[in-house]
Amino acid sequence: MKSTVEQLSPTRVKVNVEVPFDELKPNFDRAYKKIAQQVRIPGFRPGKAPAPVLESRIGRAPVLDEVVNEAIPAKYLEAVQSTDMRTLGRPEFEVTKIEDKDVLEFSAEVDIRPEITVPDVEGMAVTVDDVEVSDSDVDEQLDELRARFGTLTGVERPVADGDFVSIDLSATVDGEELPDASTSGLSYQVGSGDLVDGIDDALIGMEAGGTTTFTTRLLAGEHAGNDAEVTVTVQSVKERELPEADDEFAQMASEFDTIEELRADLRERMSRSKSMEQGVQARDKVLDELLERAEVPLPESVVQSEVDGRKQEALQQVGDDEDVLARALEAEGKSLEDFESETRAEAEKSVRTQLLLDTIAEQEGTEVSEAELTERIMYQAQRFGISPDEYVQRAQQSGQLGAIYSDVRRGKALATIVRRTSVTDESGNPVDLEALFGSEESQAGDEAAKLADAMESDAAEATEVVQPDEVEGAVADAGEATDAGEAAEQSGESGETSNER
Repeated sequence: MKSTVEQLSPTRVKVNVEVPFDELKPNFDRAYKKIAQQVRIPGFRPGKAPAPVLESRIGRAPVLDEVVNEAIPAKYLEAVQSTDMRTLGRPEFEVTKIEDKDVLEFSAEVDIRPEITVPDVEGMAVTVDDVEVSDSDVDEQLDELRARFGTLTGVERPVADGDFVSIDLSATVDGEELPDASTSGLSYQVGSGDLVDGIDDALIGMEAGGTTTFTTRLLAGEHAGNDAEVTVTVQSVKERELPEADDEFAQMASEFDTIEELRADLRERMSRSKSMEQGVQARDKVLDELLERAEVPLPESVVQSEVDGRKQEALQQVGDDEDVLARALEAEGKSLEDFESETRAEAEKSVRTQLLLDTIAEQEGTEVSEAELTERIMYQAQRFGISPDEYVQRAQQSGQLGAIYSDVRRGKALATIVRRTSVTDESGNPVDLEALFGSEESQAGDEAAKLADAMESDAAEATEVVQPDEVEGAVADAGEATDAGEAAEQSGESGETSNER
């Protein structure tokens, strides 16, 4: 077999392959065996008819079709593996020549991972927010803790912000009642923003037993983007009484004996949380700086695949109805064109990020240990509220185990660059990155694991080397690749044909 590679662009190549028929003998043997099982020929048991009898019965064309459709993906992969190319996505095949009993020639256009020069990070510096925890921040955290131990008490007064109300709801669009929008005895905290726009303004000032109607724009469902008339009736009004913030409360709600010890612990926890935010902010700024400095050519098919995936996710949320999506976007002040433009911009940044971080990981020799992969799986399973075994099973079924590995590797690669960057807060103090990311040799406990999780790329695995089943799928997409036998019969010895995907 001979093969050559034409560079069509920084992200796309054309692989030309020439296969002598002598190399296709195993393919012919399998083709005859397969067809013999499918064809009934008098005097022969299924699968036992010899090749000459089969050809005299069905012709040469079906045999050639079977051989070519089997050979192309295998020979393509063989050609790719003989180079150092990193192919992305599915190839587009074209059979360029068939001379029966002589040669098969075909080409495959496919995107590849481009050559990327990692920018020099020496001297790179970023600034992050100061770690500041005010008394009001501590008070807010303490109030949230007190709220967990609060009690609800009925009141005989108009509804105020923060009250808990029991309400009945119904809604109509153009006079048509919406069954899914009707409910009774719904508990709701006024001001939480958990229901439709306008309900808080409508509720404040109402009393138990009162009814009012207001207009709101629906953001989801079949009538997304339409105005609905919502009727709300208040059944009861309750206010939450909070326990006193004293030593007795500290002993009840925590392991501390005094309220001052509890406040000090809350302050320390918030300080650690804000330090973690510094790490995430440093990561984001370093990544943006890398993307600004690096030239990353974009493989169009990979970007389009990412765009299609994001759009499909949005459509699934509205029942795969583009009209409903358009109305929902309109309710947010956007058009479909705006959505598609934003989606493409996000997809392009996502793919650029993956390609750049993969290049950095290779340059740095970044590896992911079994322990690190297991830790990520455990952490992700906990986030989704399922067992690690179930998470792995789902990842295997969806073909995402490779993506998990790649995301961990990219996160480690980016952390390596962040550690080499000068990071200071707005007051000019250096930020202790090892306390946030761990050293280059090890990770620093659960907080480092969570920070590493935040450092994952949020895009799908768009940069993995194409697998054999993807190649076979591309052949199928090309319409059984060639109709090779028919072309050979029509074209005689030259047998040339073109059949693009």
